Amino acid sequence: MRSSYAKIRDAINPSAYMNIDVHACYYQLIYALKITYKYSLQPNIFHQKLLGSCSEMMGKKLIMVPGPTNVPDSVMRAMIKPIISHRSEEFRRLYESLTENMRYLFQTEGDVFALTVSGTGGVDCMIYNTISPGDKVVIPVFGLFSERMKQAIIRRGGKPIEIRASWGKCPTAEQIREAIEREGNIKAIAIVYNETSTGVTFRDLPQIGKIAQENDLLLLVDAVSILGGDELPVDRWKVDICVTASQKCIACPPGLALFSVSERAWEIIEKTQRPFYFDMIMMREFDGKSETPFTPSIPLFYALDEALKIIREEGLSRRFTRHKICSEAFYDAVETLGLEPLPEKAVRSQTVITFKIPEGIDGAAIRRIMDEKYGVVIAGGAGKLKESTLRIGCMGIISEKETMLTIYALENALQSLGYKFEYGSGVEAARMRFQ
Repeated sequence: MRSSYAKIRDAINPSAYMNIDVHACYYQLIYALKITYKYSLQPNIFHQKLLGSCSEMMGKKLIMVPGPTNVPDSVMRAMIKPIISHRSEEFRRLYESLTENMRYLFQTEGDVFALTVSGTGGVDCMIYNTISPGDKVVIPVFGLFSERMKQAIIRRGGKPIEIRASWGKCPTAEQIREAIEREGNIKAIAIVYNETSTGVTFRDLPQIGKIAQENDLLLLVDAVSILGGDELPVDRWKVDICVTASQKCIACPPGLALFSVSERAWEIIEKTQRPFYFDMIMMREFDGKSETPFTPSIPLFYALDEALKIIREEGLSRRFTRHKICSEAFYDAVETLGLEPLPEKAVRSQTVITFKIPEGIDGAAIRRIMDEKYGVVIAGGAGKLKESTLRIGCMGIISEKETMLTIYALENALQSLGYKFEYGSGVEAARMRFQ
């Protein structure tokens, strides 16, 4: 037994790593955890010291919320490049690089744009360029962000045709088809592909694309918390406008909305009375010169350029697989610990892991302990689930390392609050996914 603990102490020596990157320390912790469970030992204070030293060493925390997410160092460094004129040849080269790689990300041959605004601003831009007062829009409402999209339609003067589902569940393609047939004179279908508040993914989206095409309707998609972390080929699935944001699965700092536009969408946009800053026709005109209509956030454009190059180098297929494996590890751990995922299994997101807080346990205390003692930050619930759920972002920079550290911190927080479970079982369940 003594030799086994000696192995752990040899593996966990924070002072030996004080001059290297924090992530190297994280790898040492994972190695130590593997030794711990290999020898069926109780994790101890050495693990806590290592994780705490790693987090403090670089002033970093492991940000495991559903956006903003951890950002690669090379992406952060890109933002300190010298400022250039947005009417210069240098900027045009940057713009063309962004366009090429955004098309790869969206899997489209259509037009793509980056707008200096939040993801919510991107959704507003989509709605205000396509929906006119009086237009009927079919919209599934099954969480906070689909509710917000409905409100955007109302503020534009549109008439939302709601298809409701309880939070944690998801409407179906058949319900949408029935609503179209029942109502008639529909302009568009608007869908939140990944409901960040509940961790539910609208898995019927490919069928919705076919329904939209069959009925000559626009398909508008909010993919803010999923594009880049799960499959979404906008051309093949017949998505007319798809919106995402820089700070989620793309692993870039917040501040940019990205979107794709189909040829069919342009026909509608041209006939719509558009806002000034969000005028997509103006964006298309300036796109012809590889410029933006207004001054963009040039440091964020540099960051996005680097982030998109990282995505392309990894490849979308490998990236989606990585997110899938890590999400499965999270769900395995959560269920092994006796916790209950909020979404039904068939619609669980692989980028946002949402689970119920166990009865008698303070969710805010879980988050506080994970943050203060282990340097791991997860999110509370959203909307009406604020006090009853916790959420983990499984997006962008996500691998065995981040997954295992988050589960380890969660286990220790639960144990310190008196929650009863087999200590180490969550970590072990997750580890099996990485064998």
